[in-house]
Amino acid sequence: MKDHLKIGVTAGKTTGTAVHRNRAKRLLREAMRTLIPSIASGWDLILIARPALVTATLEDTRSALINVLTRARLFSADESSG
Repeated sequence: MKDHLKIGVTAGKTTGTAVHRNRAKRLLREAMRTLIPSIASGWDLILIARPALVTATLEDTRSALINVLTRARLFSADESSG
């Protein structure tokens, strides 16, 4: 893991029941895990689960994270491991 990169994951009650919130957080964590080597260090990121994430797949979640991180200029696709 890179120095000084902190990532927090949260899901509010608007996301759904506890089961749905936990699933959404697990999806975000797993999707982010493979992207960490390609994220610029020196940032604190907070990922907030939304209701649509409850029905999303891991690939959908990973693609959305790549899109957001690229738009924020924090993600380098050249360094992506897959």
